[in-house]
Amino acid sequence: MRLYSLSVLYKGDPKVHLLKAAYDVSTFNFFQRSSVQEFMTFTSQLIVERSALGSRASVKEQEYLCHVYVRNDGLAGVVIADNEYPQRVCFTLLDKVLDEFSRQVSKMDWPSGSPATISYSALDGYLSKYQVQTPR
Repeated sequence: MRLYSLSVLYKGDPKVHLLKAAYDVSTFNFFQRSSVQEFMTFTSQLIVERSALGSRASVKEQEYLCHVYVRNDGLAGVVIADNEYPQRVCFTLLDKVLDEFSRQVSKMDWPSGSPATISYSALDGYLSKYQVQTPR
């Protein structure tokens, strides 16, 4: 069971943009990592774009399960995990991250923010904390 990506996005008008993201692509071949990360960013944006405000969904994309939560205020979170990762845990993580993000980052910064301008450093910590270590 693995988490690959945790991202916070803003569903604005007319488009969705990424505010902050964390990735774990360590299980992929070194030469594939950047394209895998691009795929996850693109997929996250696409899923948020196609989701209604105030909705939660789990979408299967290739061998991944993408869990999305779009709040009524336009703030959205996406977790990309493997098929075995528990859905309930993903949505608990998204609730926690979006609540914390909205307390720490001003709502005025959401429409114009980008990963370079938003200062919120907790995503990497959450991604590793919620990673399920499988015994080898």
